[in-house]
Amino acid sequence: MKGAARLEERIARIVLWLLAGCTLLVLLSIIAHILINGISGLSWDFISQNPRRMGKEGGILSVIIGTVYLTAAGVVLATPIGVGAAIFLTEYVKKGRLVQIIRFATESLAAVPSIIFGLFGFVLFVITLKMGWSILSGALTLAFMILPTIIRAAEEGIKTVPDSYREGSLALGATKWHTILKVVLPSALPGIATGVILGIGRAIGETAAVILTAGSSLGLPTSIFEPTRTLSVHLYILASEGISSQNAYASATVLIIVIVIINFLANRLMARLAGSKSISH
Repeated sequence: MKGAARLEERIARIVLWLLAGCTLLVLLSIIAHILINGISGLSWDFISQNPRRMGKEGGILSVIIGTVYLTAAGVVLATPIGVGAAIFLTEYVKKGRLVQIIRFATESLAAVPSIIFGLFGFVLFVITLKMGWSILSGALTLAFMILPTIIRAAEEGIKTVPDSYREGSLALGATKWHTILKVVLPSALPGIATGVILGIGRAIGETAAVILTAGSSLGLPTSIFEPTRTLSVHLYILASEGISSQNAYASATVLIIVIVIINFLANRLMARLAGSKSISH
């Protein structure tokens, strides 16, 4: 009987290793395909020049800047709202129908296709509020898209903070808000950082919603009220319209590199913040 249980455990472990290996293999295959076809198109001129002739010639400088502007604005708008909603749901509201309704709405919002967000943003921000195709319209739309991810990740992060931390702070005379600000949030930073990083990943790779709200201008944006084009939109247009497959692969390579750099820096920053907060605490 014990031998059968061990055999079952060994088979389960092998199957899980194979599944994890398949997942890693698919990811590495996609990245390798893009890098093999895209690295040859990378050069300093490609990075430092603005695109010409609809992207067939020149580089992607304005596209990189537009991607950074749009993603940063969307995350800056969504993070305080998402973290505030998570604090409200975990610290101030008792379990009940209201919490269930809010969580159901959050999960439903996360499942909405991006094209629906794009149409919503186009009607509300571009037409009704007369913001036009701009970084601000795109950022607001992206903020709606990544809000559920940040809320759920922040919620889970806050839930992992032991109640003894709260009780200890309250016993020392701290108020509930002071306890949340100085004890709960620093301890929950890794979970919040996970939500922010996932939000960055979704925002930076979005195309449909961005085209409808931020436009696809190749010009260098100088304010948030101007249209722009992101890297994902740029490579989509280059590939779908057959403008330049080489530049499309090179843009995809840059996009992957930017995502890796942003995730690395975000992880480092959040880890440092969490470390300094826990030390000061």
